[in-house]
Amino acid sequence: MKKLFILATLSLLQCEEIKQKKSVSKPNVLLFYMDDLRPELNSFGIVKIKSPNIDELAANGVKFTNAYCNVPVCGASRASMLTGMLPTKNRFLDYKTFAEEETPHAVSLPQLFNENGYTTISNGKIYHHLDDRETDWDEVWRPYAFDKNERGLAPTDYWQSLWKDYHNPENIANYKKTDRGPAYESAEVSDSTYIDGLMTEKIIRDIKQLKKNGKPFFLTAGFISPHLPFNAPKKYWDLYDRIDIKQPENYNYIPIGAPKMSISNWPEMRSYTNIPKRGQVSDSIALDLIHGYYATVSYSDALIGKILKVLKGQGLHKNTIIVLVSDHGYNLQEHTQWAKFTNYNTSTQVPLIIYNPLTKTKGPTNALTSLVDLYPTLAEICGLEAPINQLDGTSLVDVMSNPKSKGKKHVFIKRGNGYTLKTNDFSYTEFIRPRDNTTVASMLYDHRENKDENVNVVNKKEFAEVVIELKTTLHTAYKKNISTE
Repeated sequence: MKKLFILATLSLLQCEEIKQKKSVSKPNVLLFYMDDLRPELNSFGIVKIKSPNIDELAANGVKFTNAYCNVPVCGASRASMLTGMLPTKNRFLDYKTFAEEETPHAVSLPQLFNENGYTTISNGKIYHHLDDRETDWDEVWRPYAFDKNERGLAPTDYWQSLWKDYHNPENIANYKKTDRGPAYESAEVSDSTYIDGLMTEKIIRDIKQLKKNGKPFFLTAGFISPHLPFNAPKKYWDLYDRIDIKQPENYNYIPIGAPKMSISNWPEMRSYTNIPKRGQVSDSIALDLIHGYYATVSYSDALIGKILKVLKGQGLHKNTIIVLVSDHGYNLQEHTQWAKFTNYNTSTQVPLIIYNPLTKTKGPTNALTSLVDLYPTLAEICGLEAPINQLDGTSLVDVMSNPKSKGKKHVFIKRGNGYTLKTNDFSYTEFIRPRDNTTVASMLYDHRENKDENVNVVNKKEFAEVVIELKTTLHTAYKKNISTE
């Protein structure tokens, strides 16, 4: 009898140990997916924007200071990151990308988690389109989108008609009448008034409910900010003294020797009512735009802080991987350009932070990485078997355990007909004509000195060997990405 009792006790202990191991092997994931956020933050070494909550997350996790998107366009970049697949000549081209149409057989990152017993919730803007790959999720939610509307619009169409989300009366009236408005707004409203504030309240509700459910979760927070229009409560505009806001040093000239096709006409911003259809904005509006960008980042940061506070209050921070990343960078008048859509560093470099409470490693790493590496990284951390012959990225788990490692030798970036090979030292771009795959222009920027990219050195004799090496790599390692599939 005594032996049976001992055996039963041992069996119970073993079961409990298995449960604990199972729990540890399936951590939760919280993804902060930002829109147009460049790594211009205190935690990334640039003291301009007030973002204490993101900075604290960076201090407690691994901060990637040399991370890049693979496509500097929102829809295409998101499809690329969430499938772990690089863009090609005919895949992931622009914001109109639908992942379910262009990669119908791919197992997406949220799908992988869903199929492995995770509750998956898409809050806000994750895929660019609300109705792209809906079956990846147990729930898809965006503020207002699923409300009944007078015109009987489907959720995705209704969302498209309201996402700019003005709250000053004059702007509301113009937006309803013309579907247009100014490029920025400062309104005397609470944090929960704008779309990102409403999303934050929803995520807080989700966290509390997920704690009760007890299942592992893949929870997302897809922020609109700091995307245009730069709308934020007035108190976040008031964080900044106008006299301290400056235009970039290179705001009024393009890089020396740069091909004209490398410079965007920023049509996205020109669709707003206070932005001219041609030519540069006035210096006053330029400062307004930069001020508005800063304010929206600070607003997002405050909302992130609220979410993290609740996560910790529910005790879930001990078993939740937290990722903060942006879909691409953003131009704030560098080289006369606004918005993204270029192969320049300001369009392509992104902030990336991964907090893993299951390890003690934290701190900055300058290891070169790109967004397609996030899929295999989360799969490995969470013990999930990634799809075979699909992923183009490499897990960052080894880098996270050794932040001093160099990471990749190069990453691949595509924008339109421009194909970029980014290394630790250089950024090399070729503009390739689609019909015959011939190179019509090229650029080389030396990032060892700085990343301002003010001088195209591709034709300088001292860089001839570098150009040959990078050109060869681009046309061999990424042959399938720059020619027909």
